[in-house]
Amino acid sequence: MKKFAVIISGCGVFDGAEIHESVLTLLAIDRQGATYQVFAPDMEQYHVVNHFTGQVMHEKRNVLVEAARIARGEIMSLRDLDVTAFDSLILPGGFGAAKNLCSWAYEGDECKVNPEVEKAIRAMLATRKPVGAMCIAPVILAKIVSGTNLTTGQDRNSRAFIEKTGSVYSPTTHGEVIVDEANKIFSTPCYMLDATISQVADGADNLVREMLKRM
Repeated sequence: MKKFAVIISGCGVFDGAEIHESVLTLLAIDRQGATYQVFAPDMEQYHVVNHFTGQVMHEKRNVLVEAARIARGEIMSLRDLDVTAFDSLILPGGFGAAKNLCSWAYEGDECKVNPEVEKAIRAMLATRKPVGAMCIAPVILAKIVSGTNLTTGQDRNSRAFIEKTGSVYSPTTHGEVIVDEANKIFSTPCYMLDATISQVADGADNLVREMLKRM
């Protein structure tokens, strides 16, 4: 039975992991006969957003503690990820991917990737294991791996960044998955498009399916 490592970035679209994308990814993995373990970095998140008002709140929260809400407590610190125990890695989206897993949301072209995230991705790719990214998370892969083929749907800002890093940008619509066979990297747009929850579910299903084909 194939096993996925899933890295999430908190809890909530504006300051952490996109909850629908995260849960639907776990559902897709389970329904397609694989298993998963959820991970998150044990760190303070960039900021906290009130998801009712959209305003930044003057408090601090921990990415791992918040991500544990989605994982129902069944979560591990990213520093404890042993890539030899897994067949693939998936990064759901949400602004936390661009604020906590990397700094693209506020540093743009000069962004940095969290060292634990980068280590996990590089280790997976070095052993030819598939890595998938959803929504805005492909900017993380663009920063780490030059010359790959990625999508965030039809978003101009992330497209400009991805192309500056030396990668190819492929525009996509709902449920589409871009497969970079050479690098074993997979991406799908999800909520980077004006999507319904069922369209996001299609993207998660298709992403997992394409990755499983290549394990």
